[in-house]
Amino acid sequence: MDLLKTIDVTKIYLNGPQEVKVLKGINLSIAKKEFMAITGKSGSGKTTFMNILGCLDTPTSGKYFIEGENVSHMSSDQLAHIRNKRIGFVFQRFNLLQNMTALENVELPQLYAKKTEKEARKRSIKLLDRIGLGNRINHFPTELSGGEQQRVAIARALANKPSIILADEPTGNLDSATGEIILNLFKTLNREAGVTIIIITHDQHVAQETDRVVTLKDGRIIEDKLFS
Repeated sequence: MDLLKTIDVTKIYLNGPQEVKVLKGINLSIAKKEFMAITGKSGSGKTTFMNILGCLDTPTSGKYFIEGENVSHMSSDQLAHIRNKRIGFVFQRFNLLQNMTALENVELPQLYAKKTEKEARKRSIKLLDRIGLGNRINHFPTELSGGEQQRVAIARALANKPSIILADEPTGNLDSATGEIILNLFKTLNREAGVTIIIITHDQHVAQETDRVVTLKDGRIIEDKLFS
C-alpha cells in the first residue's frame, strides 16, 4: 500500500468572479520511507500541493489517501488530528516560538497531543541530543544560529513520531554549508529512522540531493525522476 496517493487532484481558487485553477489533475503515489523533492518555479502549484499533502487544505476535486484512508474532504478537526499524529512540518523561517526555549518548543506539540509533561520532556531531550543540540536545550531561538534553529524545528517535527515530514524550503534561509548539514540530517532520519521525507523546493541543488524529484509546472506534473 502507498503511504500517500493522490488521484486526479485539482484545486481551484476564486478571484472575484474568476476561477483560478492552481492544480490540474495531480496523480502521485509516494511509498513509505521515500526521500523525495517536489520542485517547480514560483506559480507552479507546489505550495498548494504541499498544503493538500499536509492536510492544511483539501482538494476541490479528486481524492487524497493517507495509508489507504481517504482524507480528501474531512472536517478541519479530523484533518488537525491527522496532522498532529502523522505529519511533521519544517518551514523556511523555522516558526519557533521566541519566548520558549529549544526544549519547550519541542515539548509543545507533545503536550497538545496529551502527553504528560514528564513524557514530553524525556522525548524532547532525547531528540535534541540526537541532533547535536543536547547542550543548547535551555537556549531561546534568538540565542541560536539559523542552522541550530532549523535543527530544533526538525526535532519539533519529530516530536509526535510522525511517519511523514514535509519540509518547505528548509534550507532557504541558511548558507550553503549549513544547508548541507540540514540535508544530511534529513538523509540520516530517512535511512536510520525510516521517516518519509518530502522536501518542497525551487532549488535544484537541494532537489538533486534526494532520491526522487517530482517537477510541477502550471499545476501539472511534468517529470517524475528517480535517482536510486
